[in-house]
Amino acid sequence: MLTSMRAMWSGAVSFGLVSVPVKAYAATTNHDIRFHQVHGADGGRIKYKRTCSLDGEEVDYADIVKGYETEDGELITLTEEDLDALPTATGHEIDVIEFVPADQIDPLLFEKSYYLEPDAKAAKPYALLREALVDTDRMAVVKVALRQRESIALLRVRGKAIVLQTMLWPDEVREPEFDILDNDVELRPQELQMAASLVESLGADFDPSDFHDEYRDAVVAMIEQKRSTGETRPAPVAEKTDDGDSMTDLLTALQRSVEAARAGKPAEEAAEKPAPEKPAEKPKATRSRKPAAKKDEDEAPRKRTRKPA
Repeated sequence: MLTSMRAMWSGAVSFGLVSVPVKAYAATTNHDIRFHQVHGADGGRIKYKRTCSLDGEEVDYADIVKGYETEDGELITLTEEDLDALPTATGHEIDVIEFVPADQIDPLLFEKSYYLEPDAKAAKPYALLREALVDTDRMAVVKVALRQRESIALLRVRGKAIVLQTMLWPDEVREPEFDILDNDVELRPQELQMAASLVESLGADFDPSDFHDEYRDAVVAMIEQKRSTGETRPAPVAEKTDDGDSMTDLLTALQRSVEAARAGKPAEEAAEKPAPEKPAEKPKATRSRKPAAKKDEDEAPRKRTRKPA
């Protein structure tokens, strides 16, 4: 299954003198129902423009730079040249720093998960590392560069696969600064016993397949119900604007030219021109070009004046 997916990173796991070539695949996906914001009257998509907060003018992407505002209210801008000058991590190795007990890792540090697939010739060292982690009940603390950013991460085992688990840096985890937690709370033995009994009565072995997203199921059911009762309408196709890239601009301009030429708006003379005897043999692109239409109009009168002679 994973081999049909696109690897987002390739490199090697290095520990000691052992190097295991691997590929990394995203281990999770998001199944949330995604909605668009649309105009209730006609269903048109709602667009957001990039405008300047000072003059209200729309700003092109080329004129946008990254800015950092200090606590003193000073603004520091960084251009693409500034960012290109920064050191970036582009290594293709997962360097093992140390092996630590699994119970010493706070799950709050966990960020994203990636499955590591071994190279065809690296199945044995891959299995050796996996079994060593399982037998010792440890995780490997590593450093890895993903998308030009160095991250601290873990290597842990899930089934037969080794998972690369990226983590937050320690200073990215906030402390719960709640004064109420420092207050002394008196707990009676009977209360502690009852609470422990309740925990034991609800005790179970965790099986993630027992749980599902009830909200998503309800949204899907509501959408299907509206579809089955005919509460739908064709999604409108908005006319593309000229704020895209050059290729989009060119295609948009050509499409508008063809539509306008068929409607006779760019040149009324072309619309009044007699239809050719074999319109099917004449390419549509030729009719949409203004120079070709003008040439036909210049030649047509000369042909009609010669015919009587």
